[in-house]
Amino acid sequence: MNEKAVAGLSDRLAKLNNEIRDTTHANQRPKDAATLLILDRTAGAPLRVLMGRRHMRHRFFPGAYVFPGGKVDAADSFVPVAAPYDEATAAKINLDLKRPKTAARARAFGVAAIRETFEEAGLFIGTRMERGAPSLKGDMAAFSERGIAIALDRLRFVARAITPPRRPRRFDTRFFACFAGDVVDRLEAGVGPSGELEDVAWLTIEEAKKTQIPPITVAILDEIEDRLASDPALDPTAPIPYYRWVGKTFQRSMI
Repeated sequence: MNEKAVAGLSDRLAKLNNEIRDTTHANQRPKDAATLLILDRTAGAPLRVLMGRRHMRHRFFPGAYVFPGGKVDAADSFVPVAAPYDEATAAKINLDLKRPKTAARARAFGVAAIRETFEEAGLFIGTRMERGAPSLKGDMAAFSERGIAIALDRLRFVARAITPPRRPRRFDTRFFACFAGDVVDRLEAGVGPSGELEDVAWLTIEEAKKTQIPPITVAILDEIEDRLASDPALDPTAPIPYYRWVGKTFQRSMI
C-alpha cells in the first residue's frame, strides 16, 4: 500500500471513529443486513452509483442518501435462485458467519440485496428464463411474472461492516456490487413498491459525498473507488475490507 493509500485509509478510520454516537442503549446482537451498489461505467463518463434518499418518516437516518438495501428476512433463506454465488464469494460470506451457520443463511444475504433493490428502486437483478422461472410471492411475484430468476452469480461481495455496540440499531451488513448491465428489467415508476426511497438517482462518487450520507457509506464509496482503480472486474477472489468495532475504535481488516 502506497503513502496516498495509507493516508486515505487513516482518514477513513478517523472519520468513523470521530462520528458522534449515541451509545447509551442496551447492547444487542447485530441483525443481518445486505445492500447493493449498482455501478454504471458508461464509456467516457465518470463512475456512477445508484443511490436513493430515505423517506423522512424513517427513524434511522431520515433524509440520508443510501444504497438500496435492508434487513435480511427469514424468508430470504428459502427463495430459489437460478445461479449460486461463485465459490470465492460463498467462502467469504461464510467467514465469521454467526450461528446458525447454514448455506441457506449465507444465500439469504444475496437474495436480500436483490429483493431490497427491487422493493426500493424497482430494478430487477437476475437472469431471464424462457420457461420455468421460480414462482415467488408478494412483491417478488413481479420477478416470476417477467420470467426473471434471481441469480447470485451477478453479485460481487465488496465489503462488510458491523454497527458499533450500544447503538439504537445494529446491523451486520454485507455490501455487494454489480454493474448496470446486470439490471435486466425495471419498473416504469422509477422507484420500488415499498416507497422507502425517494429521488432514486445515479450519482458520481463526488456527487454522492456532497449529499447527506452516513460515515460508513462514505467509507464504502472510497473503498469501491480504490478497488475499481486496480481491479475493474471486481475479482471475487480478491480480499475485501471488514469494518468492525474492536475495543473502543473502528478497525479495518481484510478477509
